[in-house]
Amino acid sequence: MRAIIVSQYGGPDVLRLSDVALPEPGPGQVRVAVRAAGVNPADWKLRSGSLHGRVPVTFPYTPGLELAGVVDAAGPGAEPAVGDEVFGWADTGAYAEYALASKVAPKPAALSWADAATLPIAGASALRDLGTLGIRAGETLLIHGAGGTTGRFAAQVALALGATVIGTASARHHDDLRALGVVPVVYGDGWPDRVRAAAPGPVDAVYDAAGHGLLPGSIELRGTTDRIITIADEAAFALGIPFAVGGEQTRENLEEVARWVTERGVRITHRRPYPLAEAAAAQSESEAGHPGGKLTLAIP
Repeated sequence: MRAIIVSQYGGPDVLRLSDVALPEPGPGQVRVAVRAAGVNPADWKLRSGSLHGRVPVTFPYTPGLELAGVVDAAGPGAEPAVGDEVFGWADTGAYAEYALASKVAPKPAALSWADAATLPIAGASALRDLGTLGIRAGETLLIHGAGGTTGRFAAQVALALGATVIGTASARHHDDLRALGVVPVVYGDGWPDRVRAAAPGPVDAVYDAAGHGLLPGSIELRGTTDRIITIADEAAFALGIPFAVGGEQTRENLEEVARWVTERGVRITHRRPYPLAEAAAAQSESEAGHPGGKLTLAIP
């Protein structure tokens, strides 16, 4: 089978399309014929070595955390059956024609392959972190990076919960955010004053999905480090703010995230699908920032 292989830290050029052996599922695992793989900032941060020391990497490896596809083989005790359409987290790397997985859920027919490959990280992170922040009806939530995949998902969920959402985002995302019900605020010098002018009252919580050095201003707005979470700014460790990573990977979590899309109308915006052979270009676009939608690999 074909897969992307990384043999050393470096730039996008270290991603190599290679022929590798077909993996065999172990107990509780399924082998998935991948139809779409999510491309995330964590992918290029692992590749570049910027997470070295915190996230161990054994070379060579195949990148990719999220997948959607069709079960091709099932190991002992695996619940999905051959032929089932599923989505979830990859055990062996999703940038491949086939990948092993042990945490998957049935893909609803209403979800496209690209939609399904978007949900395990962005959707699950948004639901987890809004729960940690304890967002309630009538509160004001500030989301940094509201135009990105995770921020946009979180904004729609918070609005459904009855919160007012102020979202920092590039100006090109503002019309779309207004259409969702978000009050957009542009990045740049003076952004805390623009948030104060836009908010109906105090900012009750902050969700940073951008990672552009916005935490000090967020603390200023809140007057405390309480009820601030980031998924993108490592300055959080020095500031005493939770840096949310990972989270429990369960079928139940995946099913809940999918329901927000299929039953409660959360919309996902896609930037573009790349073919597997252009994984380096996809990571380059992700690393450049502000792709304007979810990046995925389309794998026929």
